[in-house]
Amino acid sequence: MTNSLFETAKPILNKLQAHQFQAYFVGGSVRDYLMNRPIHDIDITTSATPEEIEAIFDKTIPIGREHGTINVIYNGEQYEVTTFRAEGDYDDHRRPNEVFFVRNLYEDVQRRDFTMNAIAMDINYQIFDYFEGQKDIKHQRIRTVGNPDERFDEDALRIIRGLRFQSQFGFNIEAATYKAMFNHIADIKFLAIERIIVELKKLTCGAFVTQSFNNLKHFKAFKYIPFFKHYDIEKITLHHEMSFTTFVAFLMAQQPEVNANISDLKMSNNEKKRIRTFVQLIEHIDKVKTKSQLKLFVYDYGKKDILEVLSYLEDLKLNQITSVSPLIVNHQIVTEIAKQLPMTTRSEMDINGKDILEIANKKSGPWLKETLREVECAIISGEVDNFKPELKKWVKTRV
Repeated sequence: MTNSLFETAKPILNKLQAHQFQAYFVGGSVRDYLMNRPIHDIDITTSATPEEIEAIFDKTIPIGREHGTINVIYNGEQYEVTTFRAEGDYDDHRRPNEVFFVRNLYEDVQRRDFTMNAIAMDINYQIFDYFEGQKDIKHQRIRTVGNPDERFDEDALRIIRGLRFQSQFGFNIEAATYKAMFNHIADIKFLAIERIIVELKKLTCGAFVTQSFNNLKHFKAFKYIPFFKHYDIEKITLHHEMSFTTFVAFLMAQQPEVNANISDLKMSNNEKKRIRTFVQLIEHIDKVKTKSQLKLFVYDYGKKDILEVLSYLEDLKLNQITSVSPLIVNHQIVTEIAKQLPMTTRSEMDINGKDILEIANKKSGPWLKETLREVECAIISGEVDNFKPELKKWVKTRV
């Protein structure tokens, strides 16, 4: 077990305790510590109110004061410090109507989602486990804190989170928890798509994604999620972990007849661009039949993206998306061709549109774009050297 991040964060707990407040490490960091997994973020829970936290520490950011969360900046690091809290009723399966600050650790952890996430630890590494979270970790079991129907009725995102933990850890879902997930899955339609995508991004990257993804299909979860509800999810199977953008690209390439708007996923423009690029790459890869075509293919899409798609050949074949001939397109050949390319982007061409307009003595138009592409292809195929005098001669014979 590594405890370096906890040691670094100890002064936060010390300072809170010096002002007569309780303070504990809690949540995912404690769970991962007990599971001997890498720890990324330290969360701290305390009996101090947000105002009291701000009074104790010199540098703070009120990222969620109304919910009791203050970011404390200490030695250049940020720590999320949250006041013990209880919650009112949930009306929309997303968030509580009100939050109550309390002074008791038990009241705080009993509102959490799963037993393995409801374990607290003090500054001396003493564990406070009121709901047998350690036992569930030992038995590799995902179980809600208290009544599962109540937990999922409060926040339906907990269903997706539970499946995400299953994908990451390979744990089984306790029977009552599984049944409640199935019964409440329709409530995810009330959730903001951004919250769902955060969890799905982690889920598809999990080492045990197959079991988790099959549960999502069994629950019919995707019919309640924008964009995905237009697809026949039964047609796709995940056998290996992959990025969420790759998964979406595979789905779109498998079912091109579906007219769904990728913007419904509320992802960044870069992510959407990457998905569209992958779809085009997949559509073109099995059309590559010659070395000349492969050169242009590697130039157009780049070694990195092609090799990523090639790493999922088994998934592409099993899902009947595409079937690539390994004799024509494989890791070794793509890597060798990428090294030998005379250029990697059009900006490296030793001739530009202005040069071509002078040579042709014509007005600009669609023909110019077509000509630039012809020059680009000729350079990549080796038909002409990327040297301005040679390129000018080549253009003169064709315009």
